[in-house]
Amino acid sequence: MAWQPNPESLGTLAACLKDSLSGFNKTAQKQAEIMLAQAKSSPDINNYLAYIFSVATPPATVNMTSDDWHLVRSAASIMLKNNVKSHYKQISEASLALIKLAIPLGVQDKTSQIRNYAGNIATELIKRGGLYSWPELLPELLNMLSNESGQFSPEAQEGAMTTMTKICEDNTKLLEREHNGQRPLNFLLPKFIEATQSPLPKVRAQALTAINIFTPRKSQAMLTSVDSLLQHLFHLSEDSVSDVRRQVCRAFVRLVETRPDKLLPHIGGLVDYIITQQKSEDEELACEAAEFWLSVGEHANLWQALRPYVDKIIPVLLQCMVYSPEDIGMLGGASDDEDEDDREEDIKPQFAKKNLKRNAGGASADAGENGNAFEKLASMEDELEEGEVDDLDDGDDNPDEKWTLRKCSAAALDVFARDFGGPVFTSILPYLQTNLKHADWPYREAAVLALGAVAEGCMDVVIPHLPELVPYLISLLEDEEPVVRQITCWTLGRYSAWAAELKDPVQKNTYFMPMMDGILRKMLDKNKKVQEAGASAMANLEEKAGKELEPYSGPIIQQYVMCFNKYKDRNMWILYDCVQTLAENIGPVLARPELCNQLMPALIERWQKVGDQSRELFPLLECLSYVAMALGDAFSPYAEPIFARCINIIHQNLEQSMAATNNPNFDQPDKDFLVTSLDLLSAVIQALDDEKAAKLVSTSQPAFFELLGFCMEDPSDEVQQSAYALLGDCSKYVFEQLKQFLPSILPILLKRLDLDHILDEEIDSGFSVVNNACWSAGEIAMQYKKEMMPYASELLQRCVEIITNPRVPKGVNENAAIALGRLGLDCHEVLAPHLATFAEDFLNSMDDVDPSEEKATAFKGFSLVVAQNPQSIENVLLKFFVSMARYQDLKLRTPVKQDLHDVFQNVLNIYRQLIPQFNEFIGQMDAQDQAALKANYAI
Repeated sequence: MAWQPNPESLGTLAACLKDSLSGFNKTAQKQAEIMLAQAKSSPDINNYLAYIFSVATPPATVNMTSDDWHLVRSAASIMLKNNVKSHYKQISEASLALIKLAIPLGVQDKTSQIRNYAGNIATELIKRGGLYSWPELLPELLNMLSNESGQFSPEAQEGAMTTMTKICEDNTKLLEREHNGQRPLNFLLPKFIEATQSPLPKVRAQALTAINIFTPRKSQAMLTSVDSLLQHLFHLSEDSVSDVRRQVCRAFVRLVETRPDKLLPHIGGLVDYIITQQKSEDEELACEAAEFWLSVGEHANLWQALRPYVDKIIPVLLQCMVYSPEDIGMLGGASDDEDEDDREEDIKPQFAKKNLKRNAGGASADAGENGNAFEKLASMEDELEEGEVDDLDDGDDNPDEKWTLRKCSAAALDVFARDFGGPVFTSILPYLQTNLKHADWPYREAAVLALGAVAEGCMDVVIPHLPELVPYLISLLEDEEPVVRQITCWTLGRYSAWAAELKDPVQKNTYFMPMMDGILRKMLDKNKKVQEAGASAMANLEEKAGKELEPYSGPIIQQYVMCFNKYKDRNMWILYDCVQTLAENIGPVLARPELCNQLMPALIERWQKVGDQSRELFPLLECLSYVAMALGDAFSPYAEPIFARCINIIHQNLEQSMAATNNPNFDQPDKDFLVTSLDLLSAVIQALDDEKAAKLVSTSQPAFFELLGFCMEDPSDEVQQSAYALLGDCSKYVFEQLKQFLPSILPILLKRLDLDHILDEEIDSGFSVVNNACWSAGEIAMQYKKEMMPYASELLQRCVEIITNPRVPKGVNENAAIALGRLGLDCHEVLAPHLATFAEDFLNSMDDVDPSEEKATAFKGFSLVVAQNPQSIENVLLKFFVSMARYQDLKLRTPVKQDLHDVFQNVLNIYRQLIPQFNEFIGQMDAQDQAALKANYAI
């Protein structure tokens, strides 16, 4: 007999779910939450939840209104999805079967919210069990969607399409992959294209949404269906529903990357269509349309096709760059808010908000009783799944914080300026002349934005106008409207390279100094967003001016110290960027006592204020890394407490990570704490003299190299990347302290050089780890010398695998070759028998490496290996001689270069003995290479 709910248990659970949503009776709410937590241990809990969510009206045994029952169903849906997500393996087959029966009922529900929940549960089941654990689902959904029998409601068709879209988002690769001789997408994609003809607007929009998941991917199904898709897109381009047209625009944007050849014949019509959609009053549609210009403008083979239409497109972009009345209302007008504390959400980096998915078409809820219930439902969601979009996003819609039509249009103007140069500036010049001094600030602001947007692409043609424009822009820094001051800072930053490069002292005093002074003053504006824009522009100016800033470093530091005293938390992040950019560009100048004694107390005061769990620690640690490198040994007075705190942060983070691994109820810590702490330790070790650095490392508690070993095996690539960088720095600067730990560290390193698991991954982020691991291996080989022998064979094998694999990025290949060469310095006997297997690849890898101590030591090691087995590289010997002849900086007679010269000479002497017609042999080289070889060596 099929499972049936116990009426009493059903009523109790429904009442608990209802009480758990109550915002008025806190006692009942708390008691309900306790009972629900206990109910999770019941073997039938998921059966009851599936039953509740799939039954449209309250059962006779449950005394509840329809509105209350809807909320209970919603709560049951979320609880069921979370149970599937967290405890899938513990759910019995019988319960899974019951859930799978309930989902199609939910997909067909009259309420869009329940349909969405059903789709979420289905997606979670597929994600946990795999697509082929429920083979009946997709055929059943397609049956609902096509409605060939006529038995399914419009709601069922909408629910089926929405659910399939969610499944596609979460299983993209699986649907493209062959299984039992078939690729599911080959069958699904034509069905989705067919569904774009549905009379139901939501089905059309969702079908296009599903198609657009696959449009950027060059799958077999998409290649086969692209012509049919295009025909349907052109038909749908006139659809009366803006959501459908938005997906049409998105499809065109994505086809730019995958099938530009298909769009090229239609480019004229597409330009007209996109312009029409960009003028839409629907902001999302207009923004999606504007993305087309960005996509085409950045496409290597398609942007030229827009040339005949530039004069038609640019006026539309300019028109869309003016703040709308709605945006102006959200900006809140002029305000001096420098003394207001930042809200917590303003300080944190902007991530996707975890809001409940709900549709305007779902059950209506008063602002009264059910308003609190919806908030509680939102908090019940563990997290929003990929592709779940909150249809009623209650987040901050401040246009300054989100991607808007205005920003997209400005970005497109920037791309057009870089593509087409002067004609773009000629096109906007009348607009600038009319609007830069416009009485209404939105037009003034948009003109300044346009001038900044074309800076990079049109610099040559703008330069003649800058002597007039820059003083006017500097005057706009005092505009009464903060938004104008804000955008003016950005635009001046874009033209700072011109001012910084002026050589004439009179011009420098006329333009560069007032520009820098104005930007610095805006860093202390009474409006916090203007402060932020000023600081960002100053960081930009620092990058462009570089060492030109040295004479002005005193006033700059004074201004930064005032900012440290004035800024609220949010703007501290960009201030750190200003400080680190200055440190990077003026370097040791920062160590002057009059500068260091001003800056460091301000940084240390902030360092002491920021807690170990604060996200502000990330930019602060990064900033201190640059400052330490600039100060060098002058950083010594601050090094010990900073070093110790970094060690403590790493220790705490590793402990939290271990606890979270052992207990799924604990959250994993943010890995950025590890990354930035490791990077700062690297900087301190490089900055201090070796003896002081060695003392910090040897007195570290917990033990420095034990923590480093754990970081080298952390699951995060970013942590490993920083850990191996630190390992390499320790090899260079504190090797004696590292040496005793190498027997435990080297096996970890060698394991990380195994390419197998990286090459199996879809993304190549692991290569950044391999890159640093190769570099650190080379540094260790330099210092460990003969004691490297036990590890030489495996390191040889790993490095050869890397330099012979065409999938390995160039930089990684070069670092592996350098490590291999350096290994040959003291382990040439181990490498010599295998020389023929890697000689050619080594020489190819070294061709593009710039002359450096690393290259010199690698070539020296390789040459020592060659001397051990000279006859094994007969087929690449001429290439080796060419490498010797072209080695560029041997005339810099440092000890390292002298050693390399002597080793090259020794190798040449060996081959002179081995090759009877030696002169004829080198006669095969180019005349220029022969001359260089004879000039540098006794041959």
